[in-house]
Amino acid sequence: MAQPNHDPITATTDAGAVLGAYLRAQATAFLRALRLHDEGTASGAAEGSDAARSLRGAARRISGSLATFRVVTESSWADGLRTELVWLSSTLADEHAYAARLTRLMDALHRLSGSPELPAPRGTAGALTVGSARAGALLERQLTLARTRAHSATLQALGSSRFHAVADAVAVLASEVPLDSVAARGRVGDVLVPLAAVAETRLSAAVAALPPRGGSAPAAPSPYNADHDGLWHEVRRLLRVHRYAREALGEDVSRAAAAGEALDRHRDAAEAAAASATAARTPRIAPATAYALGVLHADQRHEVEAARLEFDHLWLGEPAVTPR
Repeated sequence: MAQPNHDPITATTDAGAVLGAYLRAQATAFLRALRLHDEGTASGAAEGSDAARSLRGAARRISGSLATFRVVTESSWADGLRTELVWLSSTLADEHAYAARLTRLMDALHRLSGSPELPAPRGTAGALTVGSARAGALLERQLTLARTRAHSATLQALGSSRFHAVADAVAVLASEVPLDSVAARGRVGDVLVPLAAVAETRLSAAVAALPPRGGSAPAAPSPYNADHDGLWHEVRRLLRVHRYAREALGEDVSRAAAAGEALDRHRDAAEAAAASATAARTPRIAPATAYALGVLHADQRHEVEAARLEFDHLWLGEPAVTPR
């Protein structure tokens, strides 16, 4: 997202002026995306999806900044708005997530079913090709149903009084930011920079707490562990908060953005693997279908490991590797 034009930020600039300008810019972006989303939804245009993505991005930036720089704002106001924006962003994300997950899994099935390197289980011939069509149909039924439910939840949320209250609060934010009268008069170097450093420290601690990785050529693949995925998802969340804090200070966040994209791919692959595992637990499915889903699960877990390796390179400032 493009940054607002403003005078160069220095350590002696008023903290309230810097944070206020950033929050007003994000509130304006939120309202613009909301208008485009309404227009796209009404016309059935594909732009509605892009607008929803922009809407989520602006909501996350506002809520993340309110969390990091809470003491510079009126705390009770910040806490309430942040809670509502997290709810809205999560609700809007679900429908897109299910659609993207289905596309990822169908593309992977198509790729895997044509691979000559994958053996069929003992006593079968072409089991992956046979089972992939059935696995694809099963995944499509399950994920399409989930997407339909998420779409209904989104429509219900956007028509609710709760959403309209959020939109009204953001509209007010676009012109006036409730700031703490004391902290906002402090200098950026004394107020905002230390708060941003706290966010970075939390991120560094979360990265340090990640389970050991085997590097680019581990002796054996790591076993599936959903708890490990959760730790990585938390790093992704903290990285986003860190990036928004540095963005608010006018700093270059391109490296953090690249690392965030790697963790986005990690999340997508981990959730796709979970979806294939869920489908494989469907009662009374054919062995060929179960086999195809097992191969698909292993493929997505490989993508998880590739994303983790890419993040490690980016975090350490090394040349990034390209996942297959």
